[in-house]
Amino acid sequence: MPVSAEFRKLTVAPAELFRENLTHHTERETYFAGRHRLVALVRLLVFGGAVVGAWVLFSAGATLAGFGVILAAYLAFLGLVQWHRKVGYQREHHRLLAQLNRDELARLEGKLSGFDPGLRYLDAQHPYAADLDVFGTHSVFQLLNRSTSRLGQDWLAGWLLAPAAPAAVRERQQAAAELALDVVWQQEWQARARHYPRQERDPREFAGWLRTPDFFASRAWLLPLLVVLPVLAVGAVLAAFNGYSNLWLVLLALPAALNARFAAIRADYYQQATTMRDALRAAHDQLALFEAGEWQSPALRRLHRVLHDTGGTAAARLLKQLAAVAGWFSARQNPAVAGVLNTLLLWDLWGIWQLERWKRRLQGGLEPLLEAAAELDALVSLAAFRAANPTFAEPDVTAPALTLEATQLGHPLLFGGEGVRNDFQTAGAGQTVVVTGSNMAGKSTFLRTVGLNLVLAQAGAVVPAAALRCGPAQVFTAMRTNDNLAESTSSFYAELKRLRLLLDLTESNPEKPAATSQYPVFYLLDEILKGTNSEDRHRGARALVYQLRQRPASGLISTHDLELAALETDLPENVRNVSFNSYLNPDGTLRFDYQLTPGMCRSFNASQLMRLMGIVVE
Repeated sequence: MPVSAEFRKLTVAPAELFRENLTHHTERETYFAGRHRLVALVRLLVFGGAVVGAWVLFSAGATLAGFGVILAAYLAFLGLVQWHRKVGYQREHHRLLAQLNRDELARLEGKLSGFDPGLRYLDAQHPYAADLDVFGTHSVFQLLNRSTSRLGQDWLAGWLLAPAAPAAVRERQQAAAELALDVVWQQEWQARARHYPRQERDPREFAGWLRTPDFFASRAWLLPLLVVLPVLAVGAVLAAFNGYSNLWLVLLALPAALNARFAAIRADYYQQATTMRDALRAAHDQLALFEAGEWQSPALRRLHRVLHDTGGTAAARLLKQLAAVAGWFSARQNPAVAGVLNTLLLWDLWGIWQLERWKRRLQGGLEPLLEAAAELDALVSLAAFRAANPTFAEPDVTAPALTLEATQLGHPLLFGGEGVRNDFQTAGAGQTVVVTGSNMAGKSTFLRTVGLNLVLAQAGAVVPAAALRCGPAQVFTAMRTNDNLAESTSSFYAELKRLRLLLDLTESNPEKPAATSQYPVFYLLDEILKGTNSEDRHRGARALVYQLRQRPASGLISTHDLELAALETDLPENVRNVSFNSYLNPDGTLRFDYQLTPGMCRSFNASQLMRLMGIVVE
């Protein structure tokens, strides 16, 4: 195995570590592929040798020896099948680990198109998700998500969609920091689950289905028949070989009648169990890995206790038992086999009884185990992101509300040194930072940089900064408002509706708890009121700033209107100007330094940009 990341982190950059791991696992995959072919050849030789040997012995009249060869070959064949399966697992395991390291290298290079965009979590009415590229193509979710389960992805998305209390953030940070020390462990966690690809269904539905009344609760009379009828059915088959044909038809009719009577229930249990089998096996393999460790951070110790607080049986063992019961129903995938097993042994009814007996062993239901596994899955995502970006800072989230102090703050979705880092700070409610600047100078990108880093910080992730200190805040954006023909909504009216939502979030009104945020609001308004004329835009923006300064809110507003920058003079205690500027090169081209500068912008470039595009401007 590769050297542990705790040692390698001190000497090797993440990209080099991932390349080394990729080489190692590719070599091991090739090795086990060769072993897999070799064992398959040995199986074939054993089978062929047994057939030839038995034929020779039977031809020579050595019947007993012939049967001995068949028995020995059968036992050897079973052992070879198990060996073949183990070698095949190792081959696939190293293939999956190699792919995980390819994925990590792709993320470091900003190649995110091959990852799940998480569009199922995107809500256009959310306070910030659509504007800040939290989900979608080239999104933060693609950058962070290593979760292998539907529930784990739900947990991670939930962390990105809502700010957590500082204590919860700190707990996640500590857990992610502990897990980040061992890249091998993180990747082992992910690879174990990826062996089981059929995990589309939400396991909470299965957990809810398990709470339905037991099939045997009102049918206790069936339990004796489960024992008696299979014995009679097997006896009837044996009797048929001895000429008692009428008896075996009668005895086999009884199990057939029971199977027909409960066909719909048997089909429901089959559907529920088989669609969940892969998810259960994946959770078992992952939790067995986690339960074998010793953990120090509070969150990991809490989850370890939850997973052992199951009536004295470890969660991994309980899930393994449940997966085995689910596998019992898989015989129905072969109708011929299922028909024989159900007719002779009442196979499906036995499976239902085993499932309900398993439920009685579980105290508190299946949901706590699944949710604990999902939280671990989300924490592994934070840990892997942290391990892949060791230069990122762990935010201090203990500052007063609406405080943001950032040093060398960068955009998390700009890769390869493309982004320019800036310092920024603001503190307290009622503060508005007006960002002016020329076209393409970086105003919108800076607003997204601030917003995304606040989202990451309050989710428990590290951030691309030298240092970041912040307090509780509900991020809110109005940046990509578009018209809607279906709703007869212009882009200007869409922006007004967005600003109405901002006012609702900052309103202290107990009669509107759904609109009011539990935290003060940190707003990011890009090109405010851009859909109307200059005079109305200036008047409306001034009115909004005056209104927001009296509410539990602060934030940034970008604009081209220098008139709005005059608010710094009118409200010196509440408004501050910063800007991004462009510079004209001697050859007529424009240069942007993307550096945040105190004061309002003094250089505008629209005319020059139009000239560069071939538009004649006098």
